[in-house]
Amino acid sequence: MLPNVFAKGNKKTKVNLVELRKEAMADKAPRVALRIQGVLLSLEKHRVSEIANLLEVHRATVHNWIQQWNAFREEGLLEGHRAGRPTLLTEEDRQRLRDIVDSGPVAYGLQTGIWTSINLAEVIAEEFGVVYHPGHVRKLLRHSGLSVQRPTTRLVQADPALQRKWTRYTVPNLKKKPSRNTP
Repeated sequence: MLPNVFAKGNKKTKVNLVELRKEAMADKAPRVALRIQGVLLSLEKHRVSEIANLLEVHRATVHNWIQQWNAFREEGLLEGHRAGRPTLLTEEDRQRLRDIVDSGPVAYGLQTGIWTSINLAEVIAEEFGVVYHPGHVRKLLRHSGLSVQRPTTRLVQADPALQRKWTRYTVPNLKKKPSRNTP
């Protein structure tokens, strides 16, 4: 069992932490805000197990937050480096990929007007010799500051009156109806 530890600080520390929590929420960093809330509760002398129950996290996690706060103050609460497989594309490669995406698929020699993650996965394999799953390509693009564009399903040149007529009269006739001979 972990010993009870409490965060170090005073009333001024609490005020600063409340401001930091507001900034974290504004910056869309909920995990940082949660850590700050845990430290605030510890400053109010709540035990680690109580904080863990209130915030619905493991006791060891709260204990770690408090130790990080006591050792490094605000820096200890920020998002640290997350473990994972290192990227196979260098920063130079990612910049070249951004340039390829910005130039468009037609300029690259494809017969389509939009990039798909499948197309981009093939381009990355061809240009850089790295094979990525199409789902990971979307994450890679988002990390590079690019967004996924999805085509709309609206028919631009269609006549609205004909569309309504088709939806109202044709679609119901296309739907399967139970046959009269079924028992």
